[in-house]
Amino acid sequence: MSIVDVYENGRFGLSFELFPPKNPDSEQLMWRTVEELVAFQPAMVTCTYGAGGSTRDKTLDVIEGVRKRYHLPVASHLTCVGSSIDELRGYLQAARSRGVSAIVALRGDPPQGATVFTPVAGGLCYAAELVALIRAEFPEFGILVAGYPETHQEALSPDADLKNLKQKCDAGGEVVVTQLFYDNADFFRFRERCVAEGIRAPIIPGVMPVVNYAQIRRISTLCKARLPESFTRAFEAAGEDEASQFEVGVDFATRQVQELLDGGVPGIHFYVLNRSPATVRVLQQVGMGR
Repeated sequence: MSIVDVYENGRFGLSFELFPPKNPDSEQLMWRTVEELVAFQPAMVTCTYGAGGSTRDKTLDVIEGVRKRYHLPVASHLTCVGSSIDELRGYLQAARSRGVSAIVALRGDPPQGATVFTPVAGGLCYAAELVALIRAEFPEFGILVAGYPETHQEALSPDADLKNLKQKCDAGGEVVVTQLFYDNADFFRFRERCVAEGIRAPIIPGVMPVVNYAQIRRISTLCKARLPESFTRAFEAAGEDEASQFEVGVDFATRQVQELLDGGVPGIHFYVLNRSPATVRVLQQVGMGR
């Protein structure tokens, strides 16, 4: 089954994104999370890739472990940051040998402390170039690319951002997974614009349940995601009580996911931050049983 087949012919593609754990305790937490989430029969599990390949081995360990333990398709993120073309080829060869099904092909953010992306000598400048490399030399991989309902921070305009996404799809990107967002109107407008631009790839919304006010403020700063006023007011009303904040976040995410399902999305990609309680509650409340 190709990556596109996951979302076609009436199939619903549920997927979860992990990140490489930093120590034994966080690794144990991650595996408990995976155990909880695979009960919902996801179509795929992905794992992020540190800037400059800083988590290269751990990323592959995680996704190979998921594949072997649960017999699920797995996808590795891969960025252009800090890597020459030969180094990218080396990673792709290693991923292939370890049973990876697909690559989430990204340009990647500038390294910490830098404000502008600069490729290394012999490296790539754009995600579309990485997609083209994978398609030409590693055709067995499925390819997922990123979309931005609220426009990428560095894009000159929303139209320029959309044309860049079209280039990635034309180069071989088969599925678009969006950056997180908190107003579904942004996603539905983005989906309409993709169709008008001639993008035929499935558009999969990326959702991150937020369960505390500090987290939501940090996310809005890093990702520039627009937060509905009603959402922030609800968190403020919850005060410092962690349990109340958790319920606010779960309630909002449940309503967001239900509206996306009602809007006919072919799948949902959850950014779970290696923790399961909020995502499990949301899935249960929208009727996705284990």
